[in-house]
Amino acid sequence: MDFDLTKEQEMVRKEVRKFAQTEIAPVAIELDEKEEFSVNLTRKMGEIGLFGMFVPEEFGGQEMDYISYIIAVEEVARIDGSQAATVAAGNSLGIGPLYYFGTEAQKKKYLPKLCSGEGLWGFGLTEPTAGSDAGGSKTTAVRDGNEWVINGSKIFITNAACDMSLGVTVQAVTGTRPSGKPEYTCFIVEHGTKGFKAVPMHKKMMWRSSNTAELYFDDVRVPEANILGKPGDGFHQMLKTLDGGRLSIGAMGLGGAQGAYDLALKYARQREQFGQPISKFQAVAFKLADCAMELECARNLMYKACWLRNKKRPFEREAAMAKLYCSELMGRVVNHAVQIHGGYGLMKEYDVERFYRDQKLLDIGEGTSEVQRIVISRYIGC
Repeated sequence: MDFDLTKEQEMVRKEVRKFAQTEIAPVAIELDEKEEFSVNLTRKMGEIGLFGMFVPEEFGGQEMDYISYIIAVEEVARIDGSQAATVAAGNSLGIGPLYYFGTEAQKKKYLPKLCSGEGLWGFGLTEPTAGSDAGGSKTTAVRDGNEWVINGSKIFITNAACDMSLGVTVQAVTGTRPSGKPEYTCFIVEHGTKGFKAVPMHKKMMWRSSNTAELYFDDVRVPEANILGKPGDGFHQMLKTLDGGRLSIGAMGLGGAQGAYDLALKYARQREQFGQPISKFQAVAFKLADCAMELECARNLMYKACWLRNKKRPFEREAAMAKLYCSELMGRVVNHAVQIHGGYGLMKEYDVERFYRDQKLLDIGEGTSEVQRIVISRYIGC
């Protein structure tokens, strides 16, 4: 049993941490306040190789292992959840389905631009009336000759309506299976396709400088070649995509928790009350000790899940556990961090206030905490 990271993984952590501290940290508060997606930062993240990290070089990727990718997400999230969301969704939800399920022609057409950070791609799953119940999707696609006609809408779709968005993968109902259940198929829809509209969503509590969109499909016609994989494979593709997405969200929780802990520890060492740093008071020291302990537990669980995936062994149970534990851990850590900051923790000029808001989506995105518990309970035979 070896807990050491490889030299390549250590280098990824070092370089991404340096980038996040020098490029993202100085502008994170301003971008959050303005609710502004940064094309400049996203392109810079592409330039240092944060997109397509697990994709082979032949398609423009970095051809790294999954732990390296998760470390990169973790280090960006340690500074800012919005930029981490752009990277995580860009990889696991945008690039992932195209790479894992796309045809050779689809991979060659779309992946190079997405892996370089030249463009972004969305994954259209969630609908206004279909969140945790993804099987309740109402968006449809009907065959008409050599084309498919898509109608419906999606909501809360990351990276789908910014200046860098090139298109989306959308899941639609394409028929009924012999069992009576809906048949789902995923389609590639490029921006500029007639009848397709992506509208940015504003006034979010969290991830305010991440791009979130509502998608509308009004008799959108796409050719047969735009089917992702095979007709009827959409539900399987969605489940596999979410398994990987859970690791990304878990990494965001782990990185965000680490960032909040770092802020709290620094502040506790500097802030003096009653003649000594507040870190010397047992009430504060115990909070920080609990955070440090849980971060160690979370990192081990997260890296084990990624290690299983690297080894091509079943990792779905561990992914659900890691997503659940890391996302809820960040909630506990940011709560302690704000408490340690006192009144200053409630002010927008302090990063910890943004961390407190950004955490909440982690309990909801890529499957709610309640859904993760359902998934885990099934794996343990309940």
